[in-house]
Amino acid sequence: MKKTLIIIKREYLSRVKKRSFIIMTILGPILMASLMIVPFFISKWGEEVKKVDVVDETGIYYGHLASNKSVQFNYVMSDINTAKADLLKSDSYCLLYIPKPSLTKPNYALLFYSSKQPGISVTSYIEEKMEYVLENKTLHDQFGLDKKDLDAAKTNINLQMENVQTGENSSPELTTFIGLFAGILIYFSIFMFGSQVMRGVIEEKTSRIIEVIVSSVKPFQLLMGKIIGIALVGLTQFLLWIVLTLGIVTVFQASVATSVSNPKHDKTVQQDFPVQKNTLFPENAQPQTHKSDDSDMMNSVMSSVSHYDFVAIILMFLFFFIFGYLLYGALFAAIGSAVDNEADTQQFMLPITIPLILAFVMSQSIINNPQGPLAFWFSIIPLTSPIVMMIRLPFGVPVFDMVLSMGLLVLGFLGATWLAAKIYRTGILMYGKKISYKEIWKWLKY
Repeated sequence: MKKTLIIIKREYLSRVKKRSFIIMTILGPILMASLMIVPFFISKWGEEVKKVDVVDETGIYYGHLASNKSVQFNYVMSDINTAKADLLKSDSYCLLYIPKPSLTKPNYALLFYSSKQPGISVTSYIEEKMEYVLENKTLHDQFGLDKKDLDAAKTNINLQMENVQTGENSSPELTTFIGLFAGILIYFSIFMFGSQVMRGVIEEKTSRIIEVIVSSVKPFQLLMGKIIGIALVGLTQFLLWIVLTLGIVTVFQASVATSVSNPKHDKTVQQDFPVQKNTLFPENAQPQTHKSDDSDMMNSVMSSVSHYDFVAIILMFLFFFIFGYLLYGALFAAIGSAVDNEADTQQFMLPITIPLILAFVMSQSIINNPQGPLAFWFSIIPLTSPIVMMIRLPFGVPVFDMVLSMGLLVLGFLGATWLAAKIYRTGILMYGKKISYKEIWKWLKY
């Protein structure tokens, strides 16, 4: 046991002192916190108000095109040629021309003038609002319904999810994101740290230093020391990621709350453009505008996040990460001991990586039915349970399923380590020979 602890210490310290470990430990929390912070800033950067001049010869749309925080409609009373000339001199983004229908062109032929290529969001918004106005006019003319009748007939559905046992609300979208994020993190972590085990074994084998080591340490002690040492490296990095990420998000949330509560930092994205009195068209209504709050998105995300038991999720993540890595780490170490260089590992990597890839590929089906038989079986099979169980966990997993999955994963780790040790003790001293599955089967029977 003492020799195993020495190997664990050596593997741990040699890796945490590397520059790559320090860089990834700093970049990891920044990248994870950015997933919640960046969308907030992107929404603020997209708040540039684009002024759209409108020449409406039909009189149908005058005053009825609803503006928002990004698009403001300004109705122009001049003719189209004058409006086009004024467009180049003004700060308007574009000019929307709605000519009167004629006998040759009975349909509405809209023209869009701009000195630059407009974004698809602007053109889509204009089309949407024009279709809305035209549909309302058609309903009014043909069926006698006005906007008040249409608004009264509208019903907003707000579907809220509540757990019948705990009474807590949750968001299906956020639940899906948390499950997928945890599953993907375990998926890449197993590959990353498992490959480190394999490369470390290959390096020691090719440098012949392993011959000196096994003279004083049993192969099984060396195998366990290397696997556990690298596992502690990964665990250290994950704990630092969690602490630093929570710190960054907490500081950002506090700064946003302070800026929102301070009137000096309150910002209104609405900009009012003067609308000339209508003397050409029969209708005269002021364009509709909408206000937006910069903190709505962030507050909504934080409110939904608070309903989840992240302590339980983090603890279960650590368990499935540790034992999932230990299981696959033993298998990766066995592969490394059986070959002389990394190029020869490809034929042996496929059987090991297929369960991981399959669990990742089936994630969409598991999300659609997290309590179904497919999700159940994939979450208790040790080779797929680390990923699938983390995807299922935010949706709620029965205690029996959880205990069964954890127990089988521990047994799977012990069985994989026993098999890997039989391969490791023979293959670690085997040089200059192309290893096949038949040869490995002989090692297992020794």
